[in-house]
Amino acid sequence: MAKAAKQKIETLETILFNCRNLLRGRAQMTDKRDLLLTLVFLKFIGDRFKTQQDKIREREEDGFVEMALQTPSFYTQDGVFFLPDECFWDKLILKPAKEMAVEFDNCIAKLEINEESLKNALPRQIFTKTALEPSVLKSVVDEVNKIDRERFNDKDLIGRVYEYFLQAFSINADKEEGEFYTPHSIVELIASLIEPFDGTIYDPCCGSGGMFVQSKKFIEAHGGDMKNLVYGQESEPATYRLAKMNLAVRGIPYNLGDAAASTFDNDKHSDVKVDYIMANPPFNLKKWWTSTEKSVEDDVRWAGYGTPPLSNANYAWILHMLSKLNPTKGVAGFLLANGALDDSDTFEIRKKLIENDKVEAIIVLPREMFYSTDISVTLWILNNNKRGGPWHNRQLRDRTGEILFVDLRTWNQNVYEKKYVQLLPDQIAEVCKIYFDWQTTGGENYAKPELFYAAKLNEIKTKNYSLVPSRYIEFVDRDIAMDYKAALTQIGGQTAELLKLQNENAEHLKHAFETLGYKVG
Repeated sequence: MAKAAKQKIETLETILFNCRNLLRGRAQMTDKRDLLLTLVFLKFIGDRFKTQQDKIREREEDGFVEMALQTPSFYTQDGVFFLPDECFWDKLILKPAKEMAVEFDNCIAKLEINEESLKNALPRQIFTKTALEPSVLKSVVDEVNKIDRERFNDKDLIGRVYEYFLQAFSINADKEEGEFYTPHSIVELIASLIEPFDGTIYDPCCGSGGMFVQSKKFIEAHGGDMKNLVYGQESEPATYRLAKMNLAVRGIPYNLGDAAASTFDNDKHSDVKVDYIMANPPFNLKKWWTSTEKSVEDDVRWAGYGTPPLSNANYAWILHMLSKLNPTKGVAGFLLANGALDDSDTFEIRKKLIENDKVEAIIVLPREMFYSTDISVTLWILNNNKRGGPWHNRQLRDRTGEILFVDLRTWNQNVYEKKYVQLLPDQIAEVCKIYFDWQTTGGENYAKPELFYAAKLNEIKTKNYSLVPSRYIEFVDRDIAMDYKAALTQIGGQTAELLKLQNENAEHLKHAFETLGYKVG
């Protein structure tokens, strides 16, 4: 009897690679990315729609089920889009291959009309624009249809899929503007430290919305619910659309402004104050002010601090974020290149930030944590309330005039994907313990050599307002314990032995030449 053929089990990565492979050479890179992410978006809002239908059937009485299933409010109350038949994935995929491109584009147009939150979120006419052969589009749709939460049992399946395609068709990955992705462990570290359990969250350079998405996972893991509106802004139109799709598919309420725009030239949330900020601004952004309608010197965001240098946006980001924080309790956690810790051309701004007691902690991260740069970066924490009091079930002490410095550069042992460093959960927990203990019980002499140090304002003044952690944290000189007298005696003996051997070799050479008849002086 012939053996039955062994069924090949497809992994998620195999399915995603198949999608890319089917489009190889058939469209522009950005079109392929937009097409794939739009299909994924439609698939997942269709899945959420079906799941919500099941919930409605379970909780409604028999006589009201059909009415409830056709009532949009029964979906929107749980952050789920109500989908008409022409936008429902399970019906779209049954369309004939020749009609699919038009049907998908019509679906997108319908969604934009019905859902205000999706305005400018989805690429228009992307399916007819790419002009794929009907059989190719049908094959791609069939692959996307295999991506199923029950099949792969992943807590954040949509996140894995989005991350795969965003990396495969990376936006801005080769530009000086900095990082397009923020590694998961760094986002988890920021969220764990500032604890955005309640209140509004803001990201002034939100990219594809990764900070918000991972914040949601963190909040839910700690028993919270992300019902508060998140605010964000993004300057790249394609990335702006991705962010809206990314947040919408997860049911996260958001306000990203009415269009993509520069945070500095056209602040879409100029009157907003938020409780928490999480951000990974572009590193060392040059030419960040391009407005011809107003002068950079007159911007209210720099009031009391001075105008940031136009050659580098680091301190423009800092002052912008500070201007957005709730003035009595706002907390911000964000990343910057290490040069911002001691730049000479930002000395006066940094001095005022320190003297105004806005800087709470400076944490240097290991190198090689990012996809397209190996530099070490710094996590800053700004806090508008260092005076103490109850906070997230802890009683905080008065930290006025103190800054906590932490150096994690040696925490680089956990390497994944052959290159990139990530922080492990127990390492994140240890950093949180250092920070929380300092906030609650730390005080005099709160320090550990080569790891952390709490500096007072007077000491920071003596260091010329530098925020470089190594200027404060004690680093052990491995040579201090050396017995220099014994070492010098040993070196002297070895040197004498070498000189003796050299003299003996010279005598042997002299003898050899004289034996050959040469006269040696």
